[in-house]
Parts: sequence; structure tokens; C-alpha cells
Amino acid sequence: MKNLILSFIILISTPGMGQSQTFQNGMVVSAHPKASEASIEILKKGGNAMDAAVSVQFVLSVSLPIAGNIGGGGFLVYRSADGNYDALDYRETAPLKASRDMYLDNSGNPVGQLSLYGHLACGVPGTVAGMAEAHNKYGKLSWQEVIQPAITLAENGFELTAAQASELNSNYQKFLKWNPEGTAFTQKNDWKEGDLLVQTELAQTLKLIQKHGSKGFYEGVTAQYIVNEMSKNNGLISLEDLKNYKAIWRKPIVGEYKNYKIISMPPPSSGGIALISLFHSVEDYPLHQYGFQQDKSVQLMVEAQRRIYADRAVHFGDPDFHNVPIEMLLNKENSMKRMKDFSFEQATPSTAVSAGNYSHPESFETTHYNVVDKEGNAVSVTTTLNGAFGSFVVVENAGFLLNNEMDDFSIKPGEPNLYGLTGGEANAIQPGKRMLSSMTPTIVEKDGKLFLVIGTPGGSTIITTVFQTILNLIEFNQNIEEAVAAPRFHHQWLPDEVFVEKGAVPQQVRERLNQKGYKFVSKSPWGWVDGSWGRVDAILINEDGSLSGGADPRGDDTIEAY
Repeated sequence: MKNLILSFIILISTPGMGQSQTFQNGMVVSAHPKASEASIEILKKGGNAMDAAVSVQFVLSVSLPIAGNIGGGGFLVYRSADGNYDALDYRETAPLKASRDMYLDNSGNPVGQLSLYGHLACGVPGTVAGMAEAHNKYGKLSWQEVIQPAITLAENGFELTAAQASELNSNYQKFLKWNPEGTAFTQKNDWKEGDLLVQTELAQTLKLIQKHGSKGFYEGVTAQYIVNEMSKNNGLISLEDLKNYKAIWRKPIVGEYKNYKIISMPPPSSGGIALISLFHSVEDYPLHQYGFQQDKSVQLMVEAQRRIYADRAVHFGDPDFHNVPIEMLLNKENSMKRMKDFSFEQATPSTAVSAGNYSHPESFETTHYNVVDKEGNAVSVTTTLNGAFGSFVVVENAGFLLNNEMDDFSIKPGEPNLYGLTGGEANAIQPGKRMLSSMTPTIVEKDGKLFLVIGTPGGSTIITTVFQTILNLIEFNQNIEEAVAAPRFHHQWLPDEVFVEKGAVPQQVRERLNQKGYKFVSKSPWGWVDGSWGRVDAILINEDGSLSGGADPRGDDTIEAY
């Protein structure tokens, strides 16, 4: 397990699990130290939470190439200091030349890894449009000022962490396969911790965005570079696709759990609806009495997850193409009805669970970040390339990676994708459509006041990770650091298995639940044996208004505050 890095503006000692350091003026928690450092400076200069969030996104595109991006997309949830909510969808879209069966052979079977690697796997990127839209609506500092830290970092380079050096080395051959001309990432194949990664081409691309806004990406020279890249190997993204891309403001999903209000992302994310449905499913049970990861609490949470993921497979998709039954899915009575056939005496087989009749991921290599400013404005952002390093396609002359988000569609409805999630017709490929996601950027209020800003990467495990972390705080009396670090478990309907991280669910609890029909597997849904998942970043607002941060020890996640 990687070391937890806590680097604060003022010199402090790293707090132990029993205590949380508090701050008054602002906090950023992100997946890389450079992003957190740059954005806290934006806050100190008088920028607001949205200025800092935009700065984080662009710095992550430099400092976290495995997931941070300008060639991917994401979701943003915002809460103003006076309690107004907003949600921004800058999810990628299927190119206009995309077709429903584009990854199937003549017999109707999925072809190899066409949707995972290379040019055909790429959706139309949304990140730059999303950041421009967010800054235009809520930013305070100039666009040029919030992007400059990323440009400086790309030009001057930054020192790789041990994890990053390992990631680049282990993927060297994949980078060469899809980029035989070479990239900044293939300057060497023996990267070491502390080596300097300089990305000159990316710096030039960022300068165009700085000068021309989103048109510096979706039109002009950068757009032509993307289309030229597509022409190399059957890619579909056109100049028309790029020029027509729009980020969309949507109404957040809002629900109640006891005296807490959950504010999260609507479709095409399944995260908000699924998260609130999970809370509704368990609300009337005494989880606190059951105890953390004990028989009844594990059983209850697994059964709720089983039912919600069955609904996800059928009812969720891009709301501009599919009528998602949001009101019914958010109705607490429906969630309770779905739990009526649950018994503590025996597991409910997934074969006996179907989607509710109310007349459907992305990879581990997503990233999340949170910002709260001194006024109390809060931003929660989850952004992704999908798989680690996305499609592995680096746009020649432009220096950035493109996503492989097309795999988040139902390549063949009823067939599981790379992460084991089964999808339906609602998430079938259509030109211009946004693929379904599990990303769950979330803001929580307690008694009407800002309480928590949270999110995580983790593919199909995102929703259950956010769910468990919030419950760790609310029901199991853990502090923010404990709640973020606690080992996790996950069920997603199919396959009918309870995935567990190392250290999650005590062995004696597993043995007793095995007798009731629960199958525990010590791996992730994508097959990592004894692997971890999620990189939860969270900011807790204490009763006195001070801020405490949780940065997941599973990664290089970092807190900056003042």
C-alpha cells in the first residue's frame, strides 16, 4: 500500500488516525501533490472553489497522465455558499460515425479489444468544454490565470512518484504499439522515482486553450491534430464531432438520508440515483447497532447493492436518448419494496433478482478531486480517460492522451464489459450519445449546512465506495481519515460474488455468511487478486465550520489547506 502523503501549506506533522487536522480558509484534496499545491495557491490569490477546481483539472492533465486529462471527460457537482446546487455533464460522446454493432463480428460477437485500445475506442472528449463552461458560469479569476500552473508544469516538468514510474515502465510496449513515433512517456523505459517528466507538446496545446478558450481545442490546429491522429488507424472522431461538442448543465440528483441531504450527479451518470437508492434501502435498519462490517451490516449492504445494480443494468442511460425513470428510482417506497424479499437467514441469489418494473462503467483509472473555499463554495469533480492511460493513443504534435470511453457503452446489450458490468438497450451505442457512467461526485448537507464533499475513482465500485465511506462517517463513528482508508467490499448483481479488499470483512464474518449463500472473492471486479480499489478524496466540514480532509492512502492523493 502506498504511503499517505499529506502536504499542507503550513508545516505540520501528519495526524494519526485518532485526530484530524483542521483548517479555516480553504482545502483541496486531489490525486496528485502538484494539482493540490497549484490549486491552493489559486485560492490564496483570491480565486474561488470553481477557479481552483478548473486549475486542478488542467494540472492533473499534466501530472497524472494515467487518469487526469484534457482528452477525456467527467462530471462536476457544485454547491454555492448560499446553498444553491448545480451539476455539469462533460461526459464524452460517441462520434457521428459510430454505430450500434461497431465492435461485433459477423456472428454478432464482441471483437477482441477494439473498444479498449487504439483509435476506434475513443469518444469525443468533453473535458476542455466542461472546464470552460464551469469557469464561465462560476469562475472569478481570469481563464488565463487558472490555466497557467498547468502550462508551467508541462514546460518545466515534474518529478515522478514511485507509482508513476512503475506505471510508465509497465505500459511502455502499449505506448509504443499505438504511438510508434514516440511520446513524452516513451523517452525511456526505465523510469525511476524522481525522474523529470517534461511534456513540451502538451504545454503548447494548453497555451492554445489558454489563449482561445475551448475553441483552442475543438477548432483550429489542435482539432486538426486529433482528426489526423484518427486517420492513422480507423478512428472516427471528425472536425464536425469536435465543433459540435457541448457540455451540459443538468439538475443534480437530490435525496434524503435521515437528517442528511445527498446531492449528486444525474444521468448519464448512474451514480447519484444509485447512491440515494442505496441509502433508501438501508435507512430503516439499525446499521449503527449492527456494527462496522459485521454480519448483518455486510448482509444488508450487499443485498441493497445487488438490487440497485440490477436496476442500473436496465434503466440507466443518456437521458437525451433514453427516458430514465428518475422519480420512480428515487422513490423510497420503491427501494423498500425491492428489499421486501431480503432475509437475514439466506442470501438472495442474483438469478432471483431482476430490474425493478418502473413503466446499466468506467475503470479504476478515473480520478476525483474536491475543493472548498473560505466562503463555503464547494466543488466535487470526477474525471476520467476510462482505462489506465485511456486508449493509449497520444495525439501526435499535441501531447495528450485520448480516452477509451466507448467501452462504457453496452457493446452488446446483455454482455458484461471489461469491469463485469452488464448493460442493456438503454446504453447501446448511438451517434452523439453519452455513455453510461458510475462516477459519483457528491456533496452532503447535514441539517441544511455543508457537511461533506466526496468522490472516488474505481469503475463499477465507485458507487459502493462512496456509499460505504459516507456510512463510515454517519453510522460507524469513524473520523474522516478512518472512513476514507477503511477496507471495502462490493457487489454489483452480476457476477453473484462479494468482492473484498484485503482486510475487508473479518474472516469469521465471511465464514458465517458463506453458510448463508454469500460467495466472497479476494479480488476486484476487474480481476486484481488482493487488489484495492478507489482513491477516495473527501473534505469534511466540522460543526465549527473548520475543514478536515481525507486523502486515500491507496494512492498519491494529497491534501492542501490553509
